[in-house]
Amino acid sequence: MKNYTFKTLIIVFLTFSIISCSKSESSNSQENNYVQNNYTKTETTITMRDGVKLFTVIYAPKDTSKKYPILLQRTPYSCRPYGVDKFRKKIGPNKFLMKEGNIMVYQDVRGRWMSEGTYENMRAYIPNKKDSTDIDESSDTYDTIDWLVKNVKNNNGNVGTWGISYPGFYATCSTIDAHPALKASSPQASIGDFFFDDFHHNGAYLLSYFRATSLFGTPKNKPTDTAWYKIPDLKTKDQYQFFLDAGPLSNLNHYFEYENLDKPKLNTKNVSSDFFWKELTEHPNYDENWQKKGIIQHLKNIKSHVATMVVGGEFDAEDLYGALETYKTIEKYNPNNYNTLVFGPWSHGQWARSKVRNSVGNFYFGDSISINYQKNIETKFFNHFLKENGDKNSGLPEAYVYDSGAKKWKSFTTWPPKNIKKTKYYLADNQLLTTNKPIEKGIQFISDIKKPVPYSEDIKTVFTPRKYMTDDQRFAARRSDVLVFETPILQNDLTLIGEIKANLKVATTGTDADWIVKVIDVFPADAKDQKGMQNHLKMSNYFLMVRSEVMRGKFRNSFTNPEPFIPNKKTAVNFVLQDINHTFKKGHKLQIQVQSTWFPLIDLNPQTFVPNIFKATKEDFKTQTHTVFTNSTIEFSVLN
Repeated sequence: MKNYTFKTLIIVFLTFSIISCSKSESSNSQENNYVQNNYTKTETTITMRDGVKLFTVIYAPKDTSKKYPILLQRTPYSCRPYGVDKFRKKIGPNKFLMKEGNIMVYQDVRGRWMSEGTYENMRAYIPNKKDSTDIDESSDTYDTIDWLVKNVKNNNGNVGTWGISYPGFYATCSTIDAHPALKASSPQASIGDFFFDDFHHNGAYLLSYFRATSLFGTPKNKPTDTAWYKIPDLKTKDQYQFFLDAGPLSNLNHYFEYENLDKPKLNTKNVSSDFFWKELTEHPNYDENWQKKGIIQHLKNIKSHVATMVVGGEFDAEDLYGALETYKTIEKYNPNNYNTLVFGPWSHGQWARSKVRNSVGNFYFGDSISINYQKNIETKFFNHFLKENGDKNSGLPEAYVYDSGAKKWKSFTTWPPKNIKKTKYYLADNQLLTTNKPIEKGIQFISDIKKPVPYSEDIKTVFTPRKYMTDDQRFAARRSDVLVFETPILQNDLTLIGEIKANLKVATTGTDADWIVKVIDVFPADAKDQKGMQNHLKMSNYFLMVRSEVMRGKFRNSFTNPEPFIPNKKTAVNFVLQDINHTFKKGHKLQIQVQSTWFPLIDLNPQTFVPNIFKATKEDFKTQTHTVFTNSTIEFSVLN
């Protein structure tokens, strides 16, 4: 055995470390430069039927020995980086599709970034187009695909569309009046209707999306490769206090008054230049403006040659409605089409990330959930319909839905499944949630307009909220203006699946009120802590919010024609909470929380009926006493 000196060992160790670091750096460099090393980038414009040119970026594999399908994403968020010598680090829906080779195409939609034309927020679909001037996102997609299959070399004639959030809306549009070459589309977290997604929930304005308004509504009068909009700076880290101090929504108008279109600058005149803010403030009800822009109602005749895979996150704070309603509507009206649903334990767009640890906020669901979806579901879907025979035997389930309580995937032949039992739980006295109908009684609470219930404990300012969807709700349960109802400790597992119906019987001393229902999984005292939680939290007795929703009371009978409450009169307020698949385990409790403020997730209801919340005055806002009657029910579907 050789005798090595300490100095020699140090040299050996350093040499090994340098080699290892060199290999690691080389590997990282290859990964970061993968697109540049393996793809040729082309920038072009594609002329639409009305003559408007849309800026398009094409990444084609350098290996030209075979033909490839085209994967197209149309986006309002830019197909940057611009310049043929500048490359994205990753392209396509996921790294697996990128590395096996596909022609990846990105396009700035009409009126955004480097494309010509006028942008319209959720441009309305035109069912019966008369001439080339009748354009919409469906026709723009058709014209784009037609040009691509005729002009891009080495394509195999098959096209797929995909996108998350707003790009998901464009993917949905591609399936209507679809080009014959479109064989597969995956709308993911797709916007379905702006009166129920993102900026509104059942008539309540999502104040937490205030800062995102200018992203969509700042005017642009020419193509540009740099941002022309400005996100409002609230000049504070305390979002709750900012909006409380701001008062009525009309006091926020000045954030959208622009002096210059090329470089927006806020001024002090009380005239809004932001066309989306104008749209919000001038259309507080579900009128023709919003109705014509919704895409859900136009999904009744999807071409049978287009396979669809709708993807959504169970804890998506932005487009939960859109994803579920897109799948359900296609399924209802196109029963013979290939249409599947993937619904996982994700926040908005989280399934597209490569992070191993999968958690939403403080709650951990498992490892590699997103990566496995990308590899074994998404890639399999596109490959089957774009590279293989494309029949209905894809090997994927009709619905692949994660059980967020049991923490495991489940496959279903229909969604929602058929083997369910409808069960009503009553909001009884003494904080009891029971299946036995109680004696009718009114439970009162005071809704103080100056001290609204926060939606989160966090002191911060967000662009759009996300983590609150799994936040611990103990902080809210301990307030006097939040009613709590819960079952005894469960003796057996309880799986709730599909949509939830809140059938409230209420009264108020005012003429309007919001009604918020939250479904909570109460963990036992001996629950073990998880890594990655905020320091002040423990899993012991954690109140996990599983689902939540708001109904603005004046819209209880019609979203188009709001009506006031009659003070102190018992009134029915019924609404739907979006689908869940959650097992409340033995030893846990099922809890319901009911409240009337949720700030600043949603704007403050004056609790006095006003025709337009955006024009309410300080004098309209009044503290009121609300009553919830014990014959109110929450209806669940229980898996047999």
